[in-house]
Amino acid sequence: MELLKGIHALGTTVVRAGTTKDTIKAALVLASGTVNASTTGLANITGTSEVSGTNYTAGGVTVTNATEPTSTSTIAHWTPSASITYTTVTLTTLFDAVLLYNDTQSGDPAIAVYTFGGQTITAGTFTLTMPTNDGTTGLLRLN
Repeated sequence: MELLKGIHALGTTVVRAGTTKDTIKAALVLASGTVNASTTGLANITGTSEVSGTNYTAGGVTVTNATEPTSTSTIAHWTPSASITYTTVTLTTLFDAVLLYNDTQSGDPAIAVYTFGGQTITAGTFTLTMPTNDGTTGLLRLN
């Protein structure tokens, strides 16, 4: 929902006051947490649905965003330019989703939620490998 409001600058060519990219972050969500169409931003998961553990910072990690949004035929797409990595974390409560959100804009608005199989990790690195940035497999696709 928040993405359709046009408040995110994933690239530098935007039609608004600034032309710098927004900072995108990725917060991990507990399997017991709630994320759905009513999840409008980070505040929806803070305190009850976001993971916590050793070396995990509340709010998650910054997403590497060197890739400009582009289009292929009739599909616009964007994918972070590097894997999303949580280094040397211990997260013993089952988690199964990641919330991408805009840390630059007021209210930390949601961009998207992605689910995966339930995970725990002990003193290890958890990596979400990004797909190829194209109209078929790009992480965020609009057509």
